[in-house]
Amino acid sequence: MTIPWWVVPQSAALAIVHFYLWWRLVRNTTVRRRKLGTIVIILLWASIPAALITMHVWDPSVAGWFAYPGFGWYALMIHLTLLLVPAEPVRAVIHRRSAPVDAARRLVLARGIAVAAGIAATGVTAYGVINAFAAPAVERETVHLRRLSVSGFRIAVLSDVHLGVMLGKSHTQRIVDVVNAENPDLIAIVGDLVDGTVQQLGPEAEPLRGLRSKHGTYFVTGNHEYISGVEAWVQELNRLGIRTLRNERVELPGFDLAGTNDLTGEAADVGKTLGGRNTNRPVVLLAHQPVHVHDAAKHGVDLQLSGHTHGGQFVPVNFFTRMEQPMLSGLQTFDGTQLFVTRGAGFWGPPVRVGSSPEIAIVELVATARE
Repeated sequence: MTIPWWVVPQSAALAIVHFYLWWRLVRNTTVRRRKLGTIVIILLWASIPAALITMHVWDPSVAGWFAYPGFGWYALMIHLTLLLVPAEPVRAVIHRRSAPVDAARRLVLARGIAVAAGIAATGVTAYGVINAFAAPAVERETVHLRRLSVSGFRIAVLSDVHLGVMLGKSHTQRIVDVVNAENPDLIAIVGDLVDGTVQQLGPEAEPLRGLRSKHGTYFVTGNHEYISGVEAWVQELNRLGIRTLRNERVELPGFDLAGTNDLTGEAADVGKTLGGRNTNRPVVLLAHQPVHVHDAAKHGVDLQLSGHTHGGQFVPVNFFTRMEQPMLSGLQTFDGTQLFVTRGAGFWGPPVRVGSSPEIAIVELVATARE
């Protein structure tokens, strides 16, 4: 595995956030133990890049010793900051109206705000952790397609399983059991299956061999596969009975199933994927990132199935994701192409989901009534 380029700038940005936390939680609330508090803040900051780096370098069994505390603090830090920053105007108003405010009262105010924010942040983070590790719910969506000759075709859509340091074999088996209980016609895994090499995570992915459906299981790459060794994983998934669609398509009863590479890896070529097809048949495109939909619409794709967004996962990640992608979850239409985005069955980074629970989607294709 390779360390993503964004680890360094993200760590630098987090250093600024930690300076703010030091100022509010150490400088403004302590008198005698500031040196100890400063050391704690530095160590907490260092735990995050340590988690980001070790998860991409070391075996998951070892990296877990860094990932759990690092990512746990990452989540708590975000919620703590989001609660402290809005309190700044309140603090300023109190100081202005109570001027002059002696040092003792300032200390009491600072400590009160810090304690209240700490309790609230801990509660939100704890809820998010429980939600993130919960069993994925089954969500159902009906999609109407023109020219579809076989109505009632059911596709189980999986995405963003993120097998790795914190999600392993038991998580995989849980997903397989849920999917098989639905008895789908086809299973589509739309990227970000793993966060680690085949050597590291082969045993964790082994239960995928047990996936069962009438027309098989298909996979398209996500951005994390290109960090984890895409060629080795394509071979491993083939061994497990899962076919990877790499800018190619297959004919299924009533429609064509196409799959394109992720934008961050090999060249994604929707035109090549759909070239020469029978346009009298509807086409369903598997593409990891929802943003593919704009290209898909130009090529007359009827339905695109995607993941990548985790439904936003938690604030403020959802805002940044929404800036890059046309939608976070659900079903919408873009220039005649329907786009369904699943929230995904796992998580990445901080083990937290707030406002976006994990899911496995069952998409049922229904023929549009002829006029």
